[in-house]
Amino acid sequence: MSHSLHKFLPLIPAALILGSLMLPSGCANTTTPPSGGPKDTIPPVLKKVSPLPGSVNVPTHKTKLSFTFNEYVKIKDANSIFLSPPLEKKPKASIHGKSLEVSFESDLDSNTTYTLDLTGAMADNNEGNLFPGYTLVFSTGKQIDSMCVTGIVQDCNTLMPIKGATVMLYKDHSDSAIFLKRPVAAAKTDDWGFFSIRNIQDTLYRVYAIKDENNNNLYDPETERVGFLDSLLRPNIVYNDSLYEFMKFDMKDTALCLARHAQVELNLFRERPTKQFIVKKERVGPRTAYLTFMAPDAVIRDMRIKGLPREKLIRQFNRQKDSLEIWVNDQRKMPDTLQLVVKYDKTDTTGKLRPQEELIKLTYSKEVRAELMKKENNYRNRKHEDTIAVMTAKVDPTNVEQYGFDIEFQYPLIEEAWDSLRFRSVNPRQQEAKGKVKVTRDSTNLRHFTVMPTEPFQVGYDYYLKIPYRKFRDVNGFYNDSTELKVTLPTDEKLSSITLELSGVNNRYLVELLSEKRDKVIRSFIVVKSGSVVFPYLKTGNYCIRITEDKNRNAMVDTGILLQKKQPEKVRFFKPNDQFLIKVLERSEMVWQINLKEMFQ
Repeated sequence: MSHSLHKFLPLIPAALILGSLMLPSGCANTTTPPSGGPKDTIPPVLKKVSPLPGSVNVPTHKTKLSFTFNEYVKIKDANSIFLSPPLEKKPKASIHGKSLEVSFESDLDSNTTYTLDLTGAMADNNEGNLFPGYTLVFSTGKQIDSMCVTGIVQDCNTLMPIKGATVMLYKDHSDSAIFLKRPVAAAKTDDWGFFSIRNIQDTLYRVYAIKDENNNNLYDPETERVGFLDSLLRPNIVYNDSLYEFMKFDMKDTALCLARHAQVELNLFRERPTKQFIVKKERVGPRTAYLTFMAPDAVIRDMRIKGLPREKLIRQFNRQKDSLEIWVNDQRKMPDTLQLVVKYDKTDTTGKLRPQEELIKLTYSKEVRAELMKKENNYRNRKHEDTIAVMTAKVDPTNVEQYGFDIEFQYPLIEEAWDSLRFRSVNPRQQEAKGKVKVTRDSTNLRHFTVMPTEPFQVGYDYYLKIPYRKFRDVNGFYNDSTELKVTLPTDEKLSSITLELSGVNNRYLVELLSEKRDKVIRSFIVVKSGSVVFPYLKTGNYCIRITEDKNRNAMVDTGILLQKKQPEKVRFFKPNDQFLIKVLERSEMVWQINLKEMFQ
């Protein structure tokens, strides 16, 4: 079906309503047409609406809206029955025969233009065919507001569209409005993170978006993500029935959905919580426990376990410093309950951070206790990994030149012998040579190490790294098994590469190659000056390139602060031909020029 035919087909159900109800000008809707077939795949058709679309002077008290279909229907998702501007309580909806009736527990505001959207809310009673949607507009005043705005809501890290976010417009420009007041206009985003708000006043708005977890149309900073527009918005488009962005499309039709123009772009982020305290504790082994803090950058003043010297504790924060791992460096049998005394900066009743001491009892969960008892009572239940210093050693031929050999122990080490590692190479003529390596401990994970040869890798050579037996001992008192890793640089002629020629580098940037779904970092580089970044040894497939402006040099995207009007650190995706995905073919060497100064302006 052609693009132009797609454009006009969504008008058919609306035309039926126009003919039967004699709609006032400028207040019609567009919906996706039904499709036939041997099975009933035709969605419900709207036959009658009350009050009529575009009605004015609609009563504010005990208002009822009625939608009559050509067949029996059911409410598929009550949350998708969305009123703008929203009331304190959601609309009440009920089915009466072939009709949907919507009522409100409180009075509507006077002199206000309302829209009620049914997109995604209704389906037929038999086959469950989804009604594509309809938006009823009416006013409790003498006129219908006529302006509109469109946009997209996306995640600040991945720039992936966010479905079901609430976009909110405020005429009150104060910082407190989003926390205390409901918006004067709102809309939900669709599967593509796209929103369209119609029939609004011609005035200045403060624009926000939230992932409204409790559906109260207010921002709850402790549990919800938020995004905002830097400047005030004044709508500059008058709504009319033919606007492409306001048509109802099948969300599976990628081409049609992506063709819609977004005037506004909002990036959702999670703010740093304003209160600091311990929210979770968990003991996962005889000598291992976790603490989780409400906010990042937790400050520990002192920590000890009753009955043990302070130096017996090993602890490690994650990168955000909101999760703490704790290990006991003592091989004696540990009691069922460890009494951990923590002195840390905690939010008091006045909302200020003050050093406070807290006693935390670390006990086993039922599942962990049962597993430990099973192993303790029956020696046969013990596995080999229960008696050794468990480690994971791996190497990837496609990134070994950048990352080297990767070694991670399950528990912290109390004895290390890195000089016992044996590294050798075998050239194409089968001549063997010993080599030297450099070992680096991960700054954010004391159990993780990188081993890198001091000499560069060469194509055609086999490389071996031997980790000898009983050279490393963990906090449980166990020694490691021996293992040997082998790696050879890829020689497959079908592999490809991507080269980025970077210019305009006036800051520190994190350049990452991501998987097609943007959920996995394949390779990453930190860039501080203009030059080339190469991603070699790529298999055929789709990739993405994400570039983050890392102003505070912590190698991650920092979140925003709403009240300070601070956006999260900027993230951009390199989009050749305006597409996120980069298709890599066999035997290709792709080279692009990127001016980072222009990209981040």
